[in-house]
Amino acid sequence: MTDISPLRRRMTEDMTVRNLSPATQRSYISAVSKFSRFFGRSPDRLDLEDVRTFQVHLVAKGISWPGLNQNVCALRFFYGVTLRRDEIPERIAYARQPRKLPEVLSADEVVRFLEAVPSLRTRVALTTAYAAGLRASEAVSLKVANIDSGRMVIRVQQGKGGKDRYVMLSAQLLGILRTYWRLARPKDWLFPGRNPDNPIEVNVLHAACRSACAASGLTKRVTVHTLRHSFATHLLESGTDIRIIQVLLGHSNLSSTARYTHVSSGLIRQTDSPLDRLTIEIVPPP
Repeated sequence: MTDISPLRRRMTEDMTVRNLSPATQRSYISAVSKFSRFFGRSPDRLDLEDVRTFQVHLVAKGISWPGLNQNVCALRFFYGVTLRRDEIPERIAYARQPRKLPEVLSADEVVRFLEAVPSLRTRVALTTAYAAGLRASEAVSLKVANIDSGRMVIRVQQGKGGKDRYVMLSAQLLGILRTYWRLARPKDWLFPGRNPDNPIEVNVLHAACRSACAASGLTKRVTVHTLRHSFATHLLESGTDIRIIQVLLGHSNLSSTARYTHVSSGLIRQTDSPLDRLTIEIVPPP
């Protein structure tokens, strides 16, 4: 077993004390380790210019903007918290991400996609993700006990940022889940993995999305997050208050939810142009 360095142990303790999720901790440790290996030196012997060189290297390698900013968050935490070098973090620049509208499926496309998922377990998991607007990690982490049919809600535990929340349990989804339970008989985890003591892996859902997308003939790239985007957009188009959608999605800031107003073609069609308030006639000039 490889010994853990005192520096890594200290960073892990710093993250644990601040209640960062296990996934975030793994991500931060991985980023700082890559930074250290790139220079072949301990990261506490590297400075701001080394950080800049590393960022240039990552961009040249074609890293995604979210991936680059994940490295920035890790290094800012490492220097600011673990090393207590307060002058460095604010000088590590975030990448300005291009603002792209999320891909959204129509209602018919959602049906085509879900019906193309061959496995019962993954089809029900993806159906649940769409019906409740769940992230992939939230869908796989559901337990049978999280389905509250008495109150018609689903309890999402330890979502992004370590927060719990409730989302709606639709009557149709409840019927699907009851049929699934009679056939699969899950005990603890609602969607167990090969080892019933563990939940299904997130990668299994991602793979199911790729195969279903190909089988359905959809030209759009569909992921679990596409279903979440579609959930939010369809709610908005049906007249649901955006602040309710914010709570259902677990967004801390309303600005994160507001971007769905930019992809809702239904709302765009329903919005009157100011020209409609005018009485104007176009006639040819004399």
